[in-house]
Amino acid sequence: MANSPVVTPQGTLKRELKVADAAAFSVGLIGPVGVMALLGAGAASILGGGATWAFIFALIAVALVAYGFVKLSRHISHTGSVYATVGLTLGPRAGFLAGWSLFLGYVTIGAGSGIEIGLFVTQLLKSFGTSIDPDWVWVTLVALALVVLLGRREVHVITRILLYAELIGAVFVVFLDIVILIRVGTGTAPGGKLFSWKFLQLPAGTDIGIIAAAAVFGFLAFAGFEGAATLGEETSDPKRDIPRALKIAIFVVGVFYLLSIVAQSLGYGLDAAGVKAFGSSSAPYGELAGAYVGTWLANVLTVAATISLFAIFVGTLSGASRVLFALARDTGSNSRLSRISPSGSPTTALSVVAVLALIVIVIERLTGAAVLDATFWALTIGTIALLVAYVLATVGAIRFLFFNKKIRTPPWQIVVPILALVLVLYTLYKNAVGLEAPYSYFPYIVAVWLLIGLALSFRKGLTDNIAISLKKMSSEPEEFPADSAKEIVI
Repeated sequence: MANSPVVTPQGTLKRELKVADAAAFSVGLIGPVGVMALLGAGAASILGGGATWAFIFALIAVALVAYGFVKLSRHISHTGSVYATVGLTLGPRAGFLAGWSLFLGYVTIGAGSGIEIGLFVTQLLKSFGTSIDPDWVWVTLVALALVVLLGRREVHVITRILLYAELIGAVFVVFLDIVILIRVGTGTAPGGKLFSWKFLQLPAGTDIGIIAAAAVFGFLAFAGFEGAATLGEETSDPKRDIPRALKIAIFVVGVFYLLSIVAQSLGYGLDAAGVKAFGSSSAPYGELAGAYVGTWLANVLTVAATISLFAIFVGTLSGASRVLFALARDTGSNSRLSRISPSGSPTTALSVVAVLALIVIVIERLTGAAVLDATFWALTIGTIALLVAYVLATVGAIRFLFFNKKIRTPPWQIVVPILALVLVLYTLYKNAVGLEAPYSYFPYIVAVWLLIGLALSFRKGLTDNIAISLKKMSSEPEEFPADSAKEIVI
């Protein structure tokens, strides 16, 4: 059954992926090399030398949230990811809203990553001493065109490109991290910087609220960890491979982030001048590599970050296209959005996703925003949207795993998703209340998007069609067997 998906009138996705492919998709969607090229500095701007805590907080919260994803993916395999899991546990309307929110998150994070490509390409051109200084929007548009071309390829091609892009960049970043740690540990670092455990020391007056506010950078750093779940209909053995892929992605990326943020904090120095330099930097890789190794590594890392960001761009828009495909198919749409190309990819959905990303990019450019601001604006909107989807998924996991007589989950484990829910809700609150413009506007943008989705969900027959489609994957949740007994696929 797992290897023979039911063919629908609109076509079916190909089951051809293994656990390594699914894990690669999640890692590529996260894009850790590109993430640490900038987000560590964002956390440092709030927590100073204690920026490491933003990533520790986020790693704990993401691991708790992942509990629900891992458990549910042992039962539900669907290209709609959060949409399907929430739809089966909380009902079709809630599922549609979760997918709607996830879709916005992927599109805006993809757009933000594309804009950031413009930042690093400009830096790279300057480092080579050229007089070429293109507007970031043109670089981003070229990257978007390449994403569309690549996204039309077979999914296994996409996952391998994402994996190789990250592996190559990660090797160079880890090399820099180790050099920094050795030099500060042996007293040979530039400016006499020395190793100190003060990277775990928070600024005076820091409370959990400030950490939660900074943790938006940490959550953004892990955004996309659930990406493997969108390959539920393209993985040969999703019941086994998707949970493993999620665990692998979080563990590998988490270790990489902690090593990198510690090295970056120590590399800049934990005195006032070092903290200020780190928090205001738009090129931590380049500055640290130039100071600790040489300009050649600075250039290599800038190229690696650019490639990683392109991988995020590909991964997020590919993920968004699969969510849109699932929504269109399961709501009973006969449009081309619910159809698949001969290569097995939802190419029409990808084209729509690309147009929406283009709209985000153009709007950002019309505001006159600097490239760094434009990047963070889009990424923050995307993170808020993802957190909303995570809340719904976690509530659904609690209901499914602990209030279902047929699922024998140890009762004490309910503490895990409840803690996840508390942490995510608190982070949402801290990033929605008391902020200065334009960040104060972003929660309202997400709220308007959700209201539009809610209005659409009342279209006649929409939730009925979703319920019927999801029913093909399973019987009602109450009829599921024990946690390890059965897999449900479309």
